[in-house]
Amino acid sequence: MRLYAQTPARRNRQVLADLIAVVLVAAAVWFALAVHEAIMLLAEPGRRVESSGDSLATELDNAGEAASNVPFVGDLLKKPLQSAADASTGFADAGQSLQDAVSQVATLTTAALIVFPVAVVLLLWLPARLRWIRRSNTLRHLFAAPGGADLLALRALTGPLGDLAALPTPAGGFADAWRRGDEQVIGELSEVALRRVGLRP
Repeated sequence: MRLYAQTPARRNRQVLADLIAVVLVAAAVWFALAVHEAIMLLAEPGRRVESSGDSLATELDNAGEAASNVPFVGDLLKKPLQSAADASTGFADAGQSLQDAVSQVATLTTAALIVFPVAVVLLLWLPARLRWIRRSNTLRHLFAAPGGADLLALRALTGPLGDLAALPTPAGGFADAWRRGDEQVIGELSEVALRRVGLRP
């Protein structure tokens, strides 16, 4: 299976198209990751709230434990400090929730920014490449098959006539020479059909 044409002009166009497709996909991925990083900066306040809430809860919890050792009123002092520690834990949870929300938004945005451009590039580039590969493979097998050169010559005759201008016109014309089975003309016409898709005999 041939991936690229044998004629320089078509091969250069194919390589250029492949490089453009790869660059566009790489640029889409790079841009999406940059946007992801930018969105994740919005999670920094959530991290700070979570860290502060955890620290405050720990300190209040420690203070409550220390207050519980005070004779007679220890339990009375511990309860408000424990309640404040629980409230601080709520702040930490809110900070974690903010981080989770920002992370989800960043992930979804990144996925959309990668999937959509890559899908567009693949839809515009891949079908044409696969079509050429299939067509060139078919023509190569046809050329190698018995009578294949005749069919390719007929294909050249039914295609754009401008391609035939470079060939010396045989007596009676190309169609008459093809009907007579002129091997030289058939060979030249089959080469024209192959060159149209970038192949050489």
